[in-house]
Amino acid sequence: MKLKLARTAIGNKPKIIEIEKLEEDLEKRSIFYFDKDNSDKDIKGLIEYFTQKEFSVYAREIKFGLNEDDYLYEVHIVR
Repeated sequence: MKLKLARTAIGNKPKIIEIEKLEEDLEKRSIFYFDKDNSDKDIKGLIEYFTQKEFSVYAREIKFGLNEDDYLYEVHIVR
């Protein structure tokens, strides 16, 4: 499964990361930010993937502007 990480600037395109690479990065950090271009289905798939591997996962939408489209996903993944 491929997911798009949150943009670092408004004009930039989001970087794509494989879920396996994300799992490797868990040794370094446990909070990830994903772009609004990811579907709810993708985020739910991410939660299900790590829940099956016995991780605790917490995900939420963070709104950072007045527009409906100004949001990103914050996901915490811990063992």
